[in-house]
Amino acid sequence: MSSNLPKIAWIGLGIMGSPMSENLLKAGYPVTGFTLEQDKLDRLAKAGGTSASSIAEAVKDADVIITMVPASPQVEAISYGPAGILENAKQGALIIDMSSITPQTSVDLAKNAKEKGIRVIDAPVSGGEAGAIEAVLSIMVGGEKADFDEALPILEALGKTIVLCGPHGSGQTVKAANQLIVAVNIQACAEAVVFLEKSGVDLQAALDVLNGGLAGSTVLTRKKDNFLNRDFKPGFRIDLHHKDMGIVTDAARNVGAALPVGAVVAQLVASLRAQGDGGLDHSALLRAVERLSGQQV
Repeated sequence: MSSNLPKIAWIGLGIMGSPMSENLLKAGYPVTGFTLEQDKLDRLAKAGGTSASSIAEAVKDADVIITMVPASPQVEAISYGPAGILENAKQGALIIDMSSITPQTSVDLAKNAKEKGIRVIDAPVSGGEAGAIEAVLSIMVGGEKADFDEALPILEALGKTIVLCGPHGSGQTVKAANQLIVAVNIQACAEAVVFLEKSGVDLQAALDVLNGGLAGSTVLTRKKDNFLNRDFKPGFRIDLHHKDMGIVTDAARNVGAALPVGAVVAQLVASLRAQGDGGLDHSALLRAVERLSGQQV
């Protein structure tokens, strides 16, 4: 392990955070982590990282602090207050927030951090659990170019497509657009699956040929087996996509952009969650189409 590499604190070791932090360890970075579940801390330690007993302990010596938590309230909870990142990180530290949150939360965090001499970039990701494990995530960044350039070698250990999209909050705006496209795409695939099955077509053959043409997509490639096997083990939970659809519909309203199809899919995601499927993978939108089509699921 090179002593020249920056010391990294990682806050939030969930479905995405655990494999991502492990990829940094594989790249030689020293990583100290904090999360609420002891088994996740044990996993980090087993991979060669250091577990901390608090946010303050994790960030106190860190050059770079990476956060990966579910939503804006959690980002605010870990960032602010006496036990939070801003009160305990050293001056000059760089926060890379990889959570998917509202653009305004990112803008506010950057402003508040600057007053403490701490820099921030927002760097939400797309690619799901598989992309996190394989280190091929798409990473959309908002912030200052100098901070982006400093973070780039770290981000290159986590993803493949890494783009500075503009000032603070821009990464989150692009991520919101990403979640809009993904949700609509999954919904269209789910409707096609039910249509094909009810028509008596061989589903595997149909999805293979569809994925080779203009209807093909990363969503279909990644989620095809979920549809075929009705395997909805969460790679990205409906609960989180529900949160993201709220972000994109709210942000679109603020800028005067109409999202007619997105609004319908946001309601379909919300209804699936209301039916108790919030903990399932977002490919479980198929279950909602099946229910609407008179199939018992």
